[in-house]
Amino acid sequence: MTPDDAPLNEEERAELERLRAEKAAQQKAARAAQERAELERLKANKLRSKQEAAAIAHEQEQRERGRKLMQPDEDDLKMPVGQKIVLAALAVLVVAVIASMFM
Repeated sequence: MTPDDAPLNEEERAELERLRAEKAAQQKAARAAQERAELERLKANKLRSKQEAAAIAHEQEQRERGRKLMQPDEDDLKMPVGQKIVLAALAVLVVAVIASMFM
């Protein structure tokens, strides 16, 4: 038997167990760090998505508000008869004044 084939003595076995435990602890710490980094990345993505959604909603709200402002109201389309008469009289008066200036 060569020295490498011989069974481990107590001291070597204890050292092996200690090294295995250290390796397991390092791997566990590395996994925890990876999980923590992934958690932070996911939180950042979620926050960014919420901010983008809020910005899109705000932009849509602004567009809708602008669209409503640009659309004529029912009051604009349904003018009372008296108002139509006054506007027609003013238009005739303006035409008469302009015509009198050129004659």
